[in-house]
Amino acid sequence: MMNFSDLNISDDIRKAIDKMGFDKATPIQEKAIPVALKGIDITAQAQTGSGKTIAFAVPVLEKIFIPDKSPQAIILCPTRELCMQVADEMTKLGANIKKLKILAVYGGQPIGKQTRVLKKGVHIVVGTPGRVIDHIQRGNLDLIGVESVVLDEADEMLEMGFREDIEEILETTPRQRQTLLFSATIPKEIRKIAEKYQKNPKFIKIANKKQNIPKITQYSYRCDAKDKFENLTRLIEAYDIKLGLIFCNTKKSVDFVKKHLKKEEYSVDALHGDMTQKTRDKVMNKFRNGNINILVATDVAARGLDVDNVGFVVNYDVPQNLDDYIHRIGRTARAGKTGYAFTLVAPDEMSRFKNIQKSDKTNIVEKEVPTLRQIDDIKNKLIIEEVKKSIKNDDLDNYVEIIKNSATNDSSVEELAAGLLKKIREN
Repeated sequence: MMNFSDLNISDDIRKAIDKMGFDKATPIQEKAIPVALKGIDITAQAQTGSGKTIAFAVPVLEKIFIPDKSPQAIILCPTRELCMQVADEMTKLGANIKKLKILAVYGGQPIGKQTRVLKKGVHIVVGTPGRVIDHIQRGNLDLIGVESVVLDEADEMLEMGFREDIEEILETTPRQRQTLLFSATIPKEIRKIAEKYQKNPKFIKIANKKQNIPKITQYSYRCDAKDKFENLTRLIEAYDIKLGLIFCNTKKSVDFVKKHLKKEEYSVDALHGDMTQKTRDKVMNKFRNGNINILVATDVAARGLDVDNVGFVVNYDVPQNLDDYIHRIGRTARAGKTGYAFTLVAPDEMSRFKNIQKSDKTNIVEKEVPTLRQIDDIKNKLIIEEVKKSIKNDDLDNYVEIIKNSATNDSSVEELAAGLLKKIREN
């Protein structure tokens, strides 16, 4: 795996990447960044969570000429949430570039506010196709100076009916632009867009869905529908993970789970399509910033949701199909981290679950919901696993010395370790 220091990128961006905590480039970053820096068009097949935002953000930022305050790059995303995430990540990457202006434009936010910022001048626009078209038609957004166009999650944009909008936007940009297309799948429609709007693109393929989820431990639990909520709380209690997502198939189910978790005094909020965009943004920011530990959501509301450090995903309802299952569990184990995915399966969901389970893209182990005694054992095991990781990765010499010096006839090394485990469990 290549270090970012090996890539031909500016010190300002390299320092920002370092501050963000990355040193090794992911496969998509390693393959795409050097090609894109040469000005070559790219069609990349890469999953959500593969690090593709940095893969296109670095070359886009490297080309920005700060004195020119007209848009030099346009990045199209399928959802408001993804727009916000991409704009946020690009802002972090460009933190050392003085006077850099990045604006996210999407529906659900007052257009007047976006218009005022556009009039003052921005270098990069990140937007949903519909809102970008709106600004173009109102005369707020002129793309004549655009040098880079990025289509992020292109297959999802087409699935949502944005093809005409995307083509209209591409037609308004200069022919000599660089076009970077990123998509989880490359169906015929994507190939047509690539053929029509790209110049001899380099095709890059990174890991299919099966390869993208090996670090997710996937468990399923059979239970009666009436016992689902109690089983959910047992899993949350057992795995004691700081940030978690719970998926439900309906808004009614989302509201039920949120309401009852609040009664149990969990730090929780919900996300579904009946909420205003302002409310959804507020909830997402609370989750992203760690002000709530658990987010309960429907599939539609969580489209494009990309938050680091999500430790577990629970399918409170079995998803409708394999693609939805993969999309849901892909919210955990981001950027090389590990994560858990749990699915609660009621009898009337069994046939749907079996269809998902039999796919070679999943590795779901059927388990029993833990008893109270087993919850205790799971918690101990998780702490011991963390300790073993620390032994392997950290410098513990000073701590080893302290333990050695503290061991006496009255308290052995084993007893000291047991006492420490008890202290951790009780705090």
